[in-house]
Amino acid sequence: MKIIKIGLTIGLVVLLYGAYYAYSRYVQIVDIHLSSPDNSAIKEMIQVTLDKPAPLYVEYWCGEDGQHVVTPVSKEGKKHQVHLLLLETDTTYHYRIILDRLVPTKSKTFSFRTRKQSPWMVHDWIKEDHPHDPKAIGNELIMLCYREFPGYIAMVDGKGHIKWYWQDEQLGVRIASLTPRSTILALLAPVGKDEFLKPQPNKPFVKSGMGYGLRTGKIGFMGGTQLAEIDLTGHVRWRLDVEKLGLIVHHDLQMDKAGHIVAVVRDFILRDQGAHAPKDTLWGDAVVTLDTTGKVLKKWSTWDHWNLKADKRLDSLKHDRFHINTISFDRDSNYLVSSPIENQVWKINAQTGETMWRLGKGGDFQLDKSTYFYFQHAPYINQKGDLMLFDNGDFSPRDSTTAGKTSRALSFTINEQAKTALKKLDVPLPNKQFTARMGSAYLLENGHVVQTSSKTGSVLISSPTGKVLWELNTYFIPYRAIPVPATFWQGYVSNSN
Repeated sequence: MKIIKIGLTIGLVVLLYGAYYAYSRYVQIVDIHLSSPDNSAIKEMIQVTLDKPAPLYVEYWCGEDGQHVVTPVSKEGKKHQVHLLLLETDTTYHYRIILDRLVPTKSKTFSFRTRKQSPWMVHDWIKEDHPHDPKAIGNELIMLCYREFPGYIAMVDGKGHIKWYWQDEQLGVRIASLTPRSTILALLAPVGKDEFLKPQPNKPFVKSGMGYGLRTGKIGFMGGTQLAEIDLTGHVRWRLDVEKLGLIVHHDLQMDKAGHIVAVVRDFILRDQGAHAPKDTLWGDAVVTLDTTGKVLKKWSTWDHWNLKADKRLDSLKHDRFHINTISFDRDSNYLVSSPIENQVWKINAQTGETMWRLGKGGDFQLDKSTYFYFQHAPYINQKGDLMLFDNGDFSPRDSTTAGKTSRALSFTINEQAKTALKKLDVPLPNKQFTARMGSAYLLENGHVVQTSSKTGSVLISSPTGKVLWELNTYFIPYRAIPVPATFWQGYVSNSN
């Protein structure tokens, strides 16, 4: 009986395989057409037409020993569009179409050659006389935004090669962030849209308590007028004109796990100065949550949780009281916001709006004076669960002269119950790369630290001890440089086994 069952099983397998093989032979490729979407030299789209519906994917590689990369499996159909991404320019690639069956059916090997990089994307990103070890970046890319015209988002590898970019034909790209669904959320604005309150003739110019005006116009230097979500094929999923909504988005925006946009916006209140005086406008910031149609779902305003009467600097800072420059999420999904004017990072309850704690000078945690940070940017929770930020170091008593000023990356292990903040990383930039404004610091998967020196137009990767291993030379002011992990490409490309 056992022998009969085994025989029947083998016969069934042979029968099924024969039927499968016959069907696979029956599905034929009718046409293959290649094109370069957006006239890009680093991506290719293959349009495949079959005579019968079938799911398929594409395997591609360069050279004889190049790593084989596979695309996601497309849905069953006769017509397929498959995107090949992260290509090298001026390089020959081989590929084959594979029908996704129990036993994959592979076409013969075809080939194509990418063209040279577009002239407007050619730049001396890496200088040979600066540190430039390509291994310092690991297997990640660095994402940068170009705010002038035409604006773009670019991802650069350790050799200084652009591996991905998206360009807008009309607007500059102020900032961009990675979303939980492997897309990019971008803030766009027309060039020349920046607004600053300048001194008027015969009128005293109100300076900030820090010695000069910061963002004194409505939109400022990092404000934008449109939001867009872009997938890694370059397709714009949606676009939203926030200017028409009466919102002034600036400095930062993120997507939460629900697919909503959480953004920093300008916010104001009118202060009553008495019966015989006009009301005074006080400018601050808020965090709003929007859906992709522009509907405001909730709002947290700094003014709702601020003691105006106790604020001795309100008059000198009334055009830009807080200068909130970051919104990110703690591990419990509550907000982390950065107020560089207060030299503090605040944790805000995303549901109630209450301030849970303040980290920094004068905050809720006991800190050694050497760990105070000044005019900080980009706090976030890194891979180790620590709060990491970029300490610009402006107005810091650490440095008495401009020549001695230092910007650095800091990280802290936070104990919310005990109100302790243990410093884990302290990675200084070289003094020549001090940047009083903007900038960022992020932890790479390999333990190195990538920092943006915006004012000097450079991005540096350092060891945890501060040794500079790699430097990217940008020809513009980079607001942030964000690492893009290899896992971000899951769903678009993967290495073949």
